[in-house]
Amino acid sequence: MDAAAIFDGLNPEQRRAVEAVRGPVCILAGAGSGKTTTITRRIANQVAVGAFSADQILAVTFTDKAAREMRSRLEELGAGGVRARTFHSAAFAQLRWFRGEPPGRILASKALMLRQIGNTLPMPYKFRPAVDLATEVEWAKNRRLTPETYRRGLNGHEPPIPDDLMARVFREYERRKEASGAVDFEDLLALAVKLLEDEPEALAQVHDRYRAFTVDEYQDVNLLQQTLLELWLGERDDLCAVGDDYQSIYAFTGATPEYLLALPQRFANATLVRLEANYRSTPQVLGLANRLAPRLGGAEKQLREIHGAGPEPELRGFADGEAERKFVVERVRELHAAGTPLEEMAVLIRLNARSADFEEAFSDAEIPFQGAALLTRDAARQLLKGLAGSTSRSVAYEVRRLAREHGWEETPPEGLGERELTRQSDLARLIRLAEEFDDGSHDVGDWIAWLRERFDHGAQGGAHLLTLHRAKGLEWDAVFLPRIEERELPCKQALGDDGAIAEERRLLYVGITRARKHLALTWTRRPSRFLAELGVETRREAAPRRSEEELPPAFGTLKRWRLERAKADEVPAYVVFHNSTLEQIAERGPRTLSELASVPGVGPTKLERYGEEVLAALAAA
Repeated sequence: MDAAAIFDGLNPEQRRAVEAVRGPVCILAGAGSGKTTTITRRIANQVAVGAFSADQILAVTFTDKAAREMRSRLEELGAGGVRARTFHSAAFAQLRWFRGEPPGRILASKALMLRQIGNTLPMPYKFRPAVDLATEVEWAKNRRLTPETYRRGLNGHEPPIPDDLMARVFREYERRKEASGAVDFEDLLALAVKLLEDEPEALAQVHDRYRAFTVDEYQDVNLLQQTLLELWLGERDDLCAVGDDYQSIYAFTGATPEYLLALPQRFANATLVRLEANYRSTPQVLGLANRLAPRLGGAEKQLREIHGAGPEPELRGFADGEAERKFVVERVRELHAAGTPLEEMAVLIRLNARSADFEEAFSDAEIPFQGAALLTRDAARQLLKGLAGSTSRSVAYEVRRLAREHGWEETPPEGLGERELTRQSDLARLIRLAEEFDDGSHDVGDWIAWLRERFDHGAQGGAHLLTLHRAKGLEWDAVFLPRIEERELPCKQALGDDGAIAEERRLLYVGITRARKHLALTWTRRPSRFLAELGVETRREAAPRRSEEELPPAFGTLKRWRLERAKADEVPAYVVFHNSTLEQIAERGPRTLSELASVPGVGPTKLERYGEEVLAALAAA
């Protein structure tokens, strides 16, 4: 094993973590701080110095993709014998080892069984999305609740349907699952816990087999996973926990950052390392993220830039959603023309219900996109299934009729869960699309074909359309965060709940820190409270952008100056200033650097670099 390769390129904080090969280690890893590099190098160093043999180490993470990446890096470092697995695959392996056979057929998804059970519910609960019921079952099982203890364990938590009905669904799900000889992913953990709690000899073998543990994304651990980890660890303390409480966004599954934050108190001899050097984003992106950090609570982390300066984030309000989408489409085109690949751009939304807005906008603009899912979500799948074989030429009538049968309400009631809100929104959109399409000369089959041509772009590549939750762990050169508004981010369901508001704030932080270079936050309605926390001026554009002839003469002078400066710097013109910023400068006519600094889009870096030149251009206009 090449010891030099283990420490190559590490910063002082990373090196300190890698050198701590024994005892409890808590690594608080900020966004983009190289945590995977740090923990794989640390594990390799544990093997290199002889603290543990490779087969005595278990590295645990949350996705198969992350586990594969970890194994690949460890093999390159000469530590290929280390086990890197998810909690579930580790539990499955132990159950199979001690029982001599698999614990049962593993359900890939709870949705089908819960859809069948949900169809037996009374109206209006019959059409609640199966994924809502599945999330609730997972929430309960991750807290080690059973159908019998479920209602007593709610403690203020609101299920997607009345708690007596949800308890009935939970009980029937467990009955059907057991009758079919199946187990779900939570069962794997619960069965492993039971095995190790009931059989001391099995527990002793696990303790003998694994001597050191590394757990990635520790802020996402729930009670069931923590219980299993405690059994694996026993009285020992060779645990390395890695995570970022600022990115804890899965409370709806039972995850909590408290296990991560409490680790230094639990182990008095713990080595605490903060990774704050950010290798992902420009100082401008990090500057915005760091404004939010003081309100995120938990363990304080201040991200430090490594990269050189980039464009200032764009922070803009628009008169309506159409203007906002037009802005996103135009900026995507501009960036792509300037050399940014479409695959390096992402539109991140809070609610699935909004993805179709951008699916339509991108489709109309003939911009390839991926990740959007209108036709794969519950509403469209069920409705299109019901329309199969129909030859009716009353397309709008048929779609509206079937949507009503599936529980569509013209005015959805207050208090709907996020997924039901998405389903209602999707049904309403499908009705509108049918009305737009229906000219009396086409049948339902034609509409379905048109719909698939317009929205079924998931395999074509292109720009990414994702929810903020799905974006965690990913990064792009350019990120757009639309609808940063009250009742959207924070979402309506979070209002009045301090804990939920805090998680919504962390979602925004996750979104901001996905961007490497270009970032835009936009809104159309009441601006989100989080924008005020960021210190953002939340004026909305009251009207579409005017033509150049309608702008002050100084705008043309500033554009000519910008072109010359961009050529001299060998950068695209927008890197100097965007048109919207030049418009604001021309309108305000600042005469001093202080006045220029108050213009949105003129940050400290641009002020220092271009300020005197801009004032000179204005004076000459």
